[in-house]
Amino acid sequence: MQKNHFYLIEIQYLGFRYHGWQRQPGVKTVQEMIERTLKYILADKPFKILGASRTDAMVSATQAAFELFLQEPEDPSLLLAAFNENLPADIRATDIQEVDATFNVIQHAKQKEYLYLFSFGEKNHPFAAPYITYIREELDVELMKEGARLFLGKHNFSEYCYKPNEGTVFEREILESEIVANDIWTANFFPTQSFLYRVKGMGFMRNQIRLFMGRLFRLGKHEITLQDIEQSLTSPSESPTYYIAPASGLMLHQMAFK
Repeated sequence: MQKNHFYLIEIQYLGFRYHGWQRQPGVKTVQEMIERTLKYILADKPFKILGASRTDAMVSATQAAFELFLQEPEDPSLLLAAFNENLPADIRATDIQEVDATFNVIQHAKQKEYLYLFSFGEKNHPFAAPYITYIREELDVELMKEGARLFLGKHNFSEYCYKPNEGTVFEREILESEIVANDIWTANFFPTQSFLYRVKGMGFMRNQIRLFMGRLFRLGKHEITLQDIEQSLTSPSESPTYYIAPASGLMLHQMAFK
């Protein structure tokens, strides 16, 4: 299909009822709902989309993006209004802008920031389940803060990629990695105290952030030590034990483009 017109579309979605971004047979995905909506509002005009990030099942996004390729031009403001009118309630488009043929939503994604919300102790209100991971055991949050800082910088993160593809590049750079009190997301059904893990980089491997978080949860329970995390970065095991943290606490928070 000849691609004559290009649009960068920013979206938000609650991932709790979706099996991730990417279209898959037999399950509901964010990409499927977006394509279905576009097919309706574009009246079957040919189109193609390319997502900037493939989030896992139940992972949410407050700023995600995809590129829309069209053969015929559309008015961005009219397209935005029609898109939101017909999208399901848990997906919203926040901005549409036309870009040129040199733009690529994957290659021009300069930085991605994810947040992972969690709490421990008294069990949360059920309404908090889509947003915050609850840990029953007591967590040593101060120790977890030290552990989070160990991920900063360039490392071989092969222990933090689940079922890597052939050719996966394990050498990555983490620009920000910290655990702080959650003062960003609040609601009257949220626990009195919750925390967030903020991690920022150019790109992440499959389940990388949830594997970071799983390792930090084990550290907070005193099941492993800071030295164990250091060793996972300096001398990665060829057959690591994976503890993938639950998906519902994770969200793609911000993206920046070149």
